[in-house]
This record gives sequence, C-alpha cells and structure tokens, in this order.
Amino acid sequence: MNDPVYGFVSIPYGILFDLVEHPYFQRLRSIKQVSLTHYVYPGALHTRFHHALGALHLMTQAIDSLKRKGIKINKREAEAAKIAILLHDIGHGPFSHTLENTLIKAHHEDLSLLFMERLNEEFHGKLTLAIKIFKGKYKKHFLHQLITGQLDMDRMDYLNRDSFFTGVAEGVIGYDRIIKMLNVADGRLVVEEKGVYSVERFLTSRRIMYWQVYLHKTVVSAEQMLKLVLKRARELYDQGIEVWSPPTLAYFLSNKISGKDFRERRNELLDSFAALDDTDISAAVKAWQQHTDPLLAYLSYGLINRRLFRLEFSDAPFSDEYQHLIRETLRNHPDLPPGAEDFLIVGAESNSAYSTLKDEIMILRKNGEVVPMSKISTFGLAPRTFTKYFLSYPKEISELVDKGTPTKCGTN
Repeated sequence: MNDPVYGFVSIPYGILFDLVEHPYFQRLRSIKQVSLTHYVYPGALHTRFHHALGALHLMTQAIDSLKRKGIKINKREAEAAKIAILLHDIGHGPFSHTLENTLIKAHHEDLSLLFMERLNEEFHGKLTLAIKIFKGKYKKHFLHQLITGQLDMDRMDYLNRDSFFTGVAEGVIGYDRIIKMLNVADGRLVVEEKGVYSVERFLTSRRIMYWQVYLHKTVVSAEQMLKLVLKRARELYDQGIEVWSPPTLAYFLSNKISGKDFRERRNELLDSFAALDDTDISAAVKAWQQHTDPLLAYLSYGLINRRLFRLEFSDAPFSDEYQHLIRETLRNHPDLPPGAEDFLIVGAESNSAYSTLKDEIMILRKNGEVVPMSKISTFGLAPRTFTKYFLSYPKEISELVDKGTPTKCGTN
C-alpha cells in the first residue's frame, strides 16, 4: 500500500495479510488515532488502521536492521513480533483513549490481548508466540521492548504520523536513524552511542507533541465534553428515559461492562465491542442535539458545532472557593439549562517525557559497556512527571467568572 508517511509499505501474504483482512482489524479504519484533535488540527483524521500498519512497517525495518548486525531472530520470531505490533491497538474503543474507562471500564491493552487470544483460536494457534512476546513472557525480551517500551515501534510511528497529519513540525523524529542505531546486548534492546542525539530529539519531540497536540487545551475541552455527553446519556438510560442510539452503542450505554465481564464472557462481548466505532458515537451525538433532555441536547449541540467549553490550565490545584463560584454561576445563569452546575469539569493531565524507574533506554558505548541513557546523556534527563491541573466550563459564564474571581488556586 502507499502510506503518506513512509511511501510504499508491503504486507506479506500469509498470517499477517489474513489478520489485516479480518473484520476485527478492519474496524480500526473507523477509529480516529487522535480522537478529537481535528477540532484544532483539521488534518488529524488518520486512524488506528494507519497507525497499526505504520508500526508494522517500522517493526519490519527494526528486525531487518538487527539481523544485519548478527542478532539471531528466526523467521518464526520475526513473524510473531510483527503480529504483536500489528495487533497492539486492536482493543481500542471509539475515539481511542477518550472513552476508555468511560463507556467501558476496561483498558485497551487488556482488550487487545483478549482479541489476540480469540484470533489465536480462530487461526489454530498461529498467534501463540506473538502473545508470549506481547506479554513479555518470551525469552528474547528485546522483541517485547520493540512493541512496548520507551523507544518502541508504537511510539516511533505515532509521533511521526501524528506530527505529519497535524502539521506540527516539532514532532518530527529521525525514526530511520534510531532504528539503524538499535542493537541487542545481554538479551536487551540498546541504542548505539552514536544514536544518543537522535534519541534526545525523539524525547523532546514526544514532550512537545503531548503539550502542543495531545493535551492542547481545546482538545482536552472537546474530549471532556464528549465524556460528559456519554455520562449524561447513561444517566438517562438508568432513569428509564428513552435515548435513541445505534444498537451497538445502546448495548454499552444500558449495561455497565467491566474488564472482568470481558474475561468471563469473552466471545460475546468482543463481538459486541468490535461492532462499535466512532461512527456510532458521532451518529448518536448528532441525533441527541434534538433530545428532550436539555442537558444532553446542550452538550451534544456544543460538541457537534464546536461550541466548546472554556478550559483553564494551572500548575496548582484550583481552590474550592473558585470552583464554588463557577458552580453557583452555572446554576444561576439564565441561558443555561437546570442542572448546568454539573458542567464544571475538574481534573489533571500528566506527562513524563522519560522515566528512569522502569525499562530505561540503554546505551551501548563504543567500548562495549552498556549504561542507562540518564547516565550518559547531557540532555538533562530527569524522572519527573509534569502535571497540569485543569478546570473546564461553558463559555457563557466566562465574563461573570472573571469579574468575580477569588483566588484561583490553593490547597484543596
């Protein structure tokens, strides 16, 4: 196929091609990679399908590069690693991370594993080794690190792809050089010393992409509104009030499904989940603009027509006094429906560009010594998580809030 990021990408006939053709995988065509980011970056309409194939392409390059350096990876292991990276995101629900633990109380990686186990039965055990590698249970740990780690093919593709489709040049990484610098020492993935600067650029790009794209205040606002829409729809279902939605969505709105449920009723729930994608949510929200419930209608209209909530970021938690002011203003505003005080959203977003606590990037020095990147880099790596607190509410009350603002931040 012709990929806009990498050019021509080949998918070999056999199990990999058959998996791509499977309905479970084809479903990823209808799940956006970066959720509602297109509200800010209009070109960001690429899907999990694009990303999975891109990650497969990079895995193929990484395995070929390692084999040229004498690393022993047999045909069976190579195929299994490619299967694992191809299916690593198959458990994502509508709008990717946004509705995770909102619509369904289950993590996408757990669902991906359940899908892989189901497919393994369907393909008569051909995914057994891929599942071992995916779970980190195979003896050649570096294969698992290529799938999930601080320098894996998943991150390599989504940074490269997301920067391409958003047009954020700061996110561009030298993926090809990094892949060529990969090696294996003592069974672990390492980067040759001359690739350190490319890795530093990778980490910088990742940090910038998080704050400039994934955690852009307008993106966060839109995603929080979508969560509120689904929350309100479920409340109405619980009250016995009719809420039209596609049958695929109605099932999950009317039933509270957890990860435990998926494990106990795997085949039934995976089939129901596999029938659900972005189009179901979008169709429902579009219809809910005319719903008789004023809260659901207000939220749905705002989301469809980009009348998004105001969002404020802060380095410290917002004070109780400030939150109380906003709730009272929402409650008493004549242009907002009764119950609008529940439209105040309070939360936090965190990002850690690099961690020294688990599976640190290891550097292979020219003398053969292997050292953690934090010990060799002059980049100033620190195991620090940056947290921003946010508060979001309808823009109708912005002026009133600004006029009566008490101390915004404080210790709750």
